[in-house]
Amino acid sequence: MFSRRLPPDLAPNRLALRRAALPPRYDLTGSDPTRAGIVYPAELLRPLGEPRGLVHEPDPRGHPAARAAVAVEARRRGQPVDPDAVLLTASTSEAYALLFKLLCDPGEAVLVPVPSYPLFEHLAALEGVRAVPYRLDPDQRFQPALPDAPPPGARALVAVHPNNPTGTLLDAASGAALTGWCARHGLALIVDEVFLDYPLDPACAPRSLAGTGDALTFVLGGLSKSCGLPQLKLAWTIVSGPERARALEALAFAADSYLSVGTPVQLALGELLAAARPVREAILARCRAHLALLRAALAPLPGVSLVEPDGGWSAVLRYPAVADGEDLALALLEQDRVAVHPGWFFDLPAAGWLVVSLLPEPAEFAEGVARLVRRLARL
Repeated sequence: MFSRRLPPDLAPNRLALRRAALPPRYDLTGSDPTRAGIVYPAELLRPLGEPRGLVHEPDPRGHPAARAAVAVEARRRGQPVDPDAVLLTASTSEAYALLFKLLCDPGEAVLVPVPSYPLFEHLAALEGVRAVPYRLDPDQRFQPALPDAPPPGARALVAVHPNNPTGTLLDAASGAALTGWCARHGLALIVDEVFLDYPLDPACAPRSLAGTGDALTFVLGGLSKSCGLPQLKLAWTIVSGPERARALEALAFAADSYLSVGTPVQLALGELLAAARPVREAILARCRAHLALLRAALAPLPGVSLVEPDGGWSAVLRYPAVADGEDLALALLEQDRVAVHPGWFFDLPAAGWLVVSLLPEPAEFAEGVARLVRRLARL
């Protein structure tokens, strides 16, 4: 009765089942800043009450004022952007859906990075598109290892900058190689930059890939990460490169079928981006402090190492592959009341890898890490 676009088995895995029965006391997987004790300015949401929001102002590309606000935000990052090159959606997930509709016929393929957040396969399948993995090389700080040529039917490549969960930024050479490879083979490049505002090294000044190459390029961002406001449901796509005008025209046609972004949040976007600066700073300060704590806690453990992240909200741990990651995560949950992600959740090997969030409240994070270290020391 149901479409093959859906997974054949929707049952939760054993770790999810156990976690539902035994909620953790120390959750090192949380990624929602609104539930992590981050202090938000009391008046942050005031612009949503703008009376103009009572009038429906539909525009399939997004309200002009909101697209102009995205261009201002891009300039803050040192990247000039034309507001006419911006398309608004309710989320980056919706942006992926529109881009897969734009670029692929049913059965065609998009290249997706491995390891990465476990979302692309589902989004692609829901659009009738195949997700074909390409490897991020752990021996080269998780930079892309591209094949000589794309597989048959490939129409686009997805990159995440910085990657989730490894936190790896595309270095200058890898960024140029990606755009050049896509241009040579006629593929579009989709770059997810939702975590670009969170460089974990204070000396790092990450650069956007918007408009930096010869390939048709779509750069994604949104309020969920840039302002720590996932509940407001607004994201943006910046289009550059050859056939930009045609791509924007076609995207507007597809977006016009949904008109999913609310008028109030679009009208408020400029003020929200400016007023949320203290939120971004608080999230970044916490992630940097927690990364330092985690680095120091792991240092005495032989055979355990931290994959040093360039940016983002998470960290990857490598431990001797003597225990399956899911078994280790279950032991941590049941015996230590600590929740972590096993590496396979992000398509890392089943044994030898764990992933933790850097976002939890400080006391919870410190105790959770202490218990995690004691468990790892017994391996």
